[in-house]
Amino acid sequence: MYAVYLGRALQTVNPPNASVGTAQLADSSVTSAKLASGAVANTPAFEATINTEQNPTNDTFVKINFDTEVFDTASAYDTSNKRFTVPSGQAGKYFIFSYACMGSNTNSTLEETFLSIYKNGSQTKTAMTSTTNNPTRYCNMVITNVMDLSVGDYLEMYGKIVKTSGTTEVRTVESVFGGYKIIE
Repeated sequence: MYAVYLGRALQTVNPPNASVGTAQLADSSVTSAKLASGAVANTPAFEATINTEQNPTNDTFVKINFDTEVFDTASAYDTSNKRFTVPSGQAGKYFIFSYACMGSNTNSTLEETFLSIYKNGSQTKTAMTSTTNNPTRYCNMVITNVMDLSVGDYLEMYGKIVKTSGTTEVRTVESVFGGYKIIE
């Protein structure tokens, strides 16, 4: 003979430590409220600006001197070389952005401006604006891109200004270079 007790709890069973994996969790069962602070972050992340106006050679691609860090979560931006290098263990997709105010110190002489992302010393993406039919003094250039980066890859920003007279300028106030790792 045996007896069945209905509705009576005999014990509570807790699974042993480290015995529950992702297969045992229901989809959407873990929310951001249950994650430790900083467990999910778009890092590494950096942003740099220009401290001193730059006067590059006309009609030539030159590295833009983003020499002042606004922030750098992984100490991966090198102000002496003006470049971001992907740190150890941080390979993945990155959102990279830059904007730069480029032009001439003389009104109505700017014809073209280029802003380029260089990866490991090679040009990869370029934004271009032509004002040949309506020459101006300055142009605010913007470039954004999602890039798949490996550990050790480095990124730099280059610019090219084509003008008919005056001195070329990359201005300080309106120029920035930055990026962050995308959570995958």
